[in-house]
Amino acid sequence: MSPRQRQRKNTSAMRMLGKQLARFREAAGHTQQTLADAVQVDVETIASIEQGRRALRADLAQLLDELLDIRGALRVGVENMPDVDQFPRWAEEYMAHEREALTLSWYDSHVLPGLLQTAVYAETVMRNRVPAFDEDEIANLTEGRLKRQEILHRKDPPTTSFVIWEPALHVTLCAPADHKAQLRHLRACADLPDLALQILPLTSTRHAGLSGPFTLLETVEHQHLAYIEGQLGSQWVSSLDATSRLARKYAMLRTQALNTEDSKGLLDRLLGDQ
Repeated sequence: MSPRQRQRKNTSAMRMLGKQLARFREAAGHTQQTLADAVQVDVETIASIEQGRRALRADLAQLLDELLDIRGALRVGVENMPDVDQFPRWAEEYMAHEREALTLSWYDSHVLPGLLQTAVYAETVMRNRVPAFDEDEIANLTEGRLKRQEILHRKDPPTTSFVIWEPALHVTLCAPADHKAQLRHLRACADLPDLALQILPLTSTRHAGLSGPFTLLETVEHQHLAYIEGQLGSQWVSSLDATSRLARKYAMLRTQALNTEDSKGLLDRLLGDQ
């Protein structure tokens, strides 16, 4: 099946699931507004889902199932939605949250954060994947990663914080000129409004992130979620206990890292600008 055919199949499934939500809502005596208020989302979110313009996320499906007392019907529908292109369901869900996040807190240790990567760096990361992606997958995934970066430049960008362990700055995945261009891009990102970039230096004797990278985000519904990447897959974390523990790790990482001005100074020195 071609990417275009998969997209059409996914759009059709979204419309069908949206119509089911509308019927369940009406049967329960809710308007779009009262349902939106009950699950604490914008009424436009409910309207867009019912019209098939917006994907229903698993966490919202579960809330709606419980509120409408429909025994998991929407959750099952979400679980059986077709994947689009190369992005699996968990990635689609993460990107949906990321696009609308109020805040993002991101710790990375081996590579630079995806939201701060240049096109060449992002493509190189994709090419290092084992088992290997094919050329079409590399092109699509790189394009998708770069498109995600638009949130940093929108009119109302999320409040973003990045802590990067210094070794990630020194790993030369690209040619020397491309590596330097990536560092210059990182330095430019450090001056963006609502963005804080901190480097955890090699000289630090304290490190709260040795267990690996993670991302924390706050949704428009003020729900706090976390996302963890590992060798064998990625994992959503939504329990209050787990997100609290990761938030405490991140708070400690920020105290152990250089402040934002000293982090810019470190980048300037690596670039030879000081």
